[in-house]
This record gives sequence, C-alpha cells and structure tokens, in this order.
Amino acid sequence: MTAYLYAFGSVFAVSLVSLIGLFALSSRTRFFAALVPILVALAVGGLLGDAFIHLIPEAFKTSVNETATALYIIGGMLVFFTLEKFLHWHHSHANEEIAHYYEKENCEPHRRAHPLGKLVLISDGVHNLLDGIIIGGSFMVSIEVGFATTMAVLLHEIPQEIGDFGILVHAGFSRVKALFLNFLSALLAVIGVGLALFVGGASESFIGIITPLTAGGFIYIAAADLIPELHKTKKVALSFAQFFAVVIGIALMALLVFFE
Repeated sequence: MTAYLYAFGSVFAVSLVSLIGLFALSSRTRFFAALVPILVALAVGGLLGDAFIHLIPEAFKTSVNETATALYIIGGMLVFFTLEKFLHWHHSHANEEIAHYYEKENCEPHRRAHPLGKLVLISDGVHNLLDGIIIGGSFMVSIEVGFATTMAVLLHEIPQEIGDFGILVHAGFSRVKALFLNFLSALLAVIGVGLALFVGGASESFIGIITPLTAGGFIYIAAADLIPELHKTKKVALSFAQFFAVVIGIALMALLVFFE
C-alpha cells in the first residue's frame, strides 16, 4: 500500500511540472531560453544514470532469462523510436526553438489553433501515459527504484514542458488555455500509474518486462533526442556547463544507491 501511495504522489508531483508555464507567463525574459540547455544536460545524466545504475542491474538481478532481458532493453528503444517516428514526437528542447516561442514578443500567434498544437497535445498525452506506467512499474520493483525513476522523469519533464507550452501558445492557443491543456495532458500520467499497478498486481511477469523496457526507453530518449540537442551548443563555457550538468545528473542517480 505504501508503494501505491508513493507512486500516485510521485506522478502527481511530476504532473505539476506542466504548470511551469506560469513562471514563463510572469517573466517573459530570456531566462528560460538560457536555462533549457542546462536542464537538458541534467536530464541526460538523470535518464542514463537511472537506466544503467538502477533499472538494468535490477532487471538482470531478477531475470530468469538474460537474453530475454537484453532483448526487452532493445525493445524499449524500438518502442520509443516507433512512437517518435509515427507520432512525430518532438521534445522541443532546443535553445533556439524555446527562444523563438518565448521571446518573439511582436509575433502574433495563429488566430486559429494550428495542427501542430493539437499534434503536440496528442503526442504529449501518450508520453505522459507512458511516464505514469514507467513510474508505477518502478515503484513495484522497490520504493528506491521508484524514486530514482521519478527523479529521472522529472528532470526530463521540466525542459519538455517549457517547450510544449511555448509551442501551444505559438500554435494559436491562449496562454491560459495552453497551460490548462498542458496540465490535463500531464494528468494522463496518473492513469498510467493506475494501469501499471493494476496490471502489475495481476501479472507476475510485468515487472520483469517493464523494467528493462523502461531502461531501453530512457537510453533512447537520452541518446537520440537529448544528446543531439547538446551538440548544437557552440559556446565553450556553456558546453562545459552542460558536461558538468550531465555528471551531476548521473551523480544524483548514483547517490540514490546508498538508500537502497
């Protein structure tokens, strides 16, 4: 029961990140555009750290077939590749892209909601549902693994939600409506947790499948989506800052080992 409460509490906390647009509304400065590259780097460290330090060792420790577990990890990468391919799942972390949406003060948004905004809502909804399933499944492994995965998801969500909010406003939604729709989309993660806990409680093999799948998904997001964004940085000082942010993200995941 404690794991269930932690799972729902954690995913609700992650959902609240969607309200980060409130700060963007109040500031309307270059602050978010400057911060996003560091947050993306931190997310890279968090996702890779959780995958390699927590999820993969846990998957092999409880595995009865190591080959199957390895294939599930690869399968997780393929699942996220497929989602990105067919849903055009753009995470919108690029510094230039965020700057464009937040700082073009004189640029009027489209009068009618552009299809891009609707596409973002659909893909983000699927993404949030998967986040909930991932978090719920992780808490079924252990509370410690659950918290590590929640932290990794949280680090990834912050820059993504900043980008999604900016895209929705640019696509024609009012700022208040964009914030509201973004939050509703984020709440799908709660449904994901419920599904994970329900299926996990009814199937003994669920944890052995969802854990390596999650690891593969995290590796794919970090390697295919986020790291290419880091390579767009040309400034030496910012590149060093991003490197240390990646290390900090990994270190945070490593520190959680001492609580297991």
